[in-house]
Amino acid sequence: MLARAPQRRSPGPLARASSRFLINRAAVAGICMAVPMLLLILSYPLWWTFQPNDIDLLAMNSGPSTTHWFGTDGVGRDVFARVLEGGRISLLVAIASTALSAVIGFLFGAISALAGRWADAVSMRFIDLVMTLPPVIFLLVLASIAGTGIWPTVLVISLLSWPLLARMIRSRLLELRERDFVLAARGMGAGIGHLLFRHGLPNSIDILVVYATLQIANAILLEAGLSFLGLGIAPPAASWGNMLNAARSTAVLEQYPWQWLFPGGALILAVLAINFIGDGLRDAFDPRTELN
Repeated sequence: MLARAPQRRSPGPLARASSRFLINRAAVAGICMAVPMLLLILSYPLWWTFQPNDIDLLAMNSGPSTTHWFGTDGVGRDVFARVLEGGRISLLVAIASTALSAVIGFLFGAISALAGRWADAVSMRFIDLVMTLPPVIFLLVLASIAGTGIWPTVLVISLLSWPLLARMIRSRLLELRERDFVLAARGMGAGIGHLLFRHGLPNSIDILVVYATLQIANAILLEAGLSFLGLGIAPPAASWGNMLNAARSTAVLEQYPWQWLFPGGALILAVLAINFIGDGLRDAFDPRTELN
């Protein structure tokens, strides 16, 4: 008898998503931009001579040179060190606010879908109320109440960002709650905590990953906007937003362009890279996308 040829096992969902991500040129380009920036931001204190708040009165408003690669600002601080330190603070704010908004959005959306009709009605009306508030005015009011600093900025951005995720989670879990294994779990007396973390969370991972990636870019822009308006990270701490705010005078714009060009360029590159990665992850996790 002829031996049967061994059947090749089909790749799992994660392997297929990874393959789709790696053939996305924009996503790979985003990785190639993001990784070097991240390494520079995290490692610069180990090899760069100047600290972000070191003042050199003899080098005020100096242009880029071999000593100060990105030049100096109006009080002699090294722009290169401040750009990288600003990246650290911006990433910290973005990651922390994204994590907090993801927790809030997941809990609201999952409870709305799985906890019953009244919980769904109350949760959705509250989400609708938050989403109808003008985002810019809501952001400014929250920022004026919370104050300046890293953690108030994290709180403001996270409170503004969670409703959209809650709606996406609810939409996914409304379909999930009618499946046999969820109905069986309910019939066996499973509580809301079991349904949330045993069934809801594993089936929402793809939404959470894509949301987190895209929200990090959005949070970087929100932090920069708040800091530019003086409501985010307060000087002397460096952030891309308050560096642009410090360089907004006509004299600086015309005579010392390196003081706004480098933080602005770093902000644009970071947001582009993260958006490319987020778009790649969204396409990779889309089950309707298949390899040709």
